[in-house]
Amino acid sequence: MATIRACSAVLSGSVLWPRSCHSDLSCERAVSVPCFKPHLNHGSGKGSAYLRGLDFFEIQRDCVRNYSCHGLSVSPGRILVRRLESLSSKCQKGESIAGTASNDLDSPFSTRDSSKPAGSTNGAAGGPIVQVVSSDKLVVALEKNEKVQRVRADSREDEAWKLLQESIVYYCGNPVGTIAANDLSSSSILNYDQVFIRDFIPSGIAFLLKGEYDIVRSFILHTLQLQSWEKTMDCYSPGQGLMPASFKVRTIPLDSDDSATEEILDPDFGEAAIGRVAPVDSGLWWIILLRAYGKCSGDLSVQERIDVRTGIKMILKLCLADGFDMFPTILVTDGSCMIDRRMGIHGHPLEIQALFYSALLCAREMLTPEDGSDDLIRALNNRLVALSFHMREYYWIDMRKLNEIYRYKTEEYSYDAVNKFNIYPDQIPPWLVEWMPTKGGYLIGNLQPAHMDFRFFSLGNFWSIVSSLATTDQSHAILDLIEAKWTELVADMPFKICYPALEGQEWRIVTGGDPKNTPWSYHNGGSWPTLLWQLTVACIKMNRPQIAEEAVRVAEKRISRDKWPEYYDTKRARFIGKQSRLFQTWSIAGYLVAKLLLANPKAAKILIHEEDSGLVNVFSQRKRSRKGSKRTCIV
Repeated sequence: MATIRACSAVLSGSVLWPRSCHSDLSCERAVSVPCFKPHLNHGSGKGSAYLRGLDFFEIQRDCVRNYSCHGLSVSPGRILVRRLESLSSKCQKGESIAGTASNDLDSPFSTRDSSKPAGSTNGAAGGPIVQVVSSDKLVVALEKNEKVQRVRADSREDEAWKLLQESIVYYCGNPVGTIAANDLSSSSILNYDQVFIRDFIPSGIAFLLKGEYDIVRSFILHTLQLQSWEKTMDCYSPGQGLMPASFKVRTIPLDSDDSATEEILDPDFGEAAIGRVAPVDSGLWWIILLRAYGKCSGDLSVQERIDVRTGIKMILKLCLADGFDMFPTILVTDGSCMIDRRMGIHGHPLEIQALFYSALLCAREMLTPEDGSDDLIRALNNRLVALSFHMREYYWIDMRKLNEIYRYKTEEYSYDAVNKFNIYPDQIPPWLVEWMPTKGGYLIGNLQPAHMDFRFFSLGNFWSIVSSLATTDQSHAILDLIEAKWTELVADMPFKICYPALEGQEWRIVTGGDPKNTPWSYHNGGSWPTLLWQLTVACIKMNRPQIAEEAVRVAEKRISRDKWPEYYDTKRARFIGKQSRLFQTWSIAGYLVAKLLLANPKAAKILIHEEDSGLVNVFSQRKRSRKGSKRTCIV
């Protein structure tokens, strides 16, 4: 932690932080100075204020300002304070931190209007009086605090690694994955003792970054064996190539000898899941992890195996199969991804499309024409072009696009219609008009004829950045929006799975009155710490790691103390989720991956896809051809 986040608490009166006659928000040597709750003692009539003990971990930070102070410089590991005592007389202005501080956490990437004073308290002479400690004592105190912070951070990470190791599941003596949660306090286990494909991804990435490759290799190969299993529900079998949602290691007696037992892997393809929904995202995540394993370990022998390449092809053929749809996006039912309950995402949800695009890019890297994949690679390339065009053109929303939709004409019957999906302007929700920042934008949650789901879905937007499904400008705009809407999307615990929550009659209609998905809980606007790792990868790709660093810092305030919950409830994520499992493995692994990547950003390349120049050229050509050519009808 290069900068010191706080310097004092107040006992009585007011304290002014001395600064120069100007504040420079772009200065590289600026000091981050937080506002916090002061301890006031109005009973003293002395009219003075002085600095008290420096317990920085207990200070509630409300906002952050960058101050460029003459004579005060910051370097990693040490703060040099020069002539601090004389600054109070030299500064023409001061920032008061007295008065009642708000409990709300303002965005650390924006500043309060300096024309509005935070508060003022006059001393006996009618002006503020500042008493400062000596520079030597301040240096010692700050260095001591910085050391304490490092020790606590190391302790937190050690705890997380210990918990992750304890969650490992073994099959025939070999590690094959991690269970969803290891909450011994819960009386109802349900399926949290199983290894979920999507849940293991952050665990697998953490193990890869730590150099523990065997468990990831074992997971990839054993789940591949489960892919070919035939499962039926009500006399119907799903398509070949479907990956299970989860599996469990079971011990059963041998038929020939009751005293002997054997271990088997029992997969669940959705036939036992709540709602009986097959997981569409499992196969896509499996391909993404396979590529990451090869790039991180250098072991390409796994992806070159015939059975592994056959598994990739089976997943792709299932996703690329022709249907009745007119769009390049995958059509899925509700609850087929991380949001695995009824939440109105049926159709073409963003999360599935972002993972689909990423899996196509990964598969293209790993397949070669020599193994008879020519036709598949050709179909894959065609789908990549169509999908990128569709998502960038029709899913993108910002203030300009919102105004364009507001002025849409409807019922257009022509090949060159502007409102291609017949979206009615009245669909624009009132909350979005006020919420959309001037600078920033995002990819909407879903698009179907006469319907746009304007909710912000975090995972889909993060992975659109990681996979370059979003353009470079769009990717920066998504991060701009996150900075601008920090209080709504991060607040007291990162990160909202979607925003805003469904409430009232809309919640009853869309979710069926789901008691687990009540407003601002679980998948309906709950906050999920596991999303930290996807946010971190996205920020590193766009060279803006400070956003992820700040999110991790927010999470570190309480995630360990709260026993690593699955999710948090309420608008500001103040409560541990009402049905949240503790010691949730992907909350633990997500934190570890975020910390590892921030410490070594270059390692994120195992997950990142840079924008394909070939796709960009085809994309621009298609836009030009659509503008300049006329449709012909072949009879």
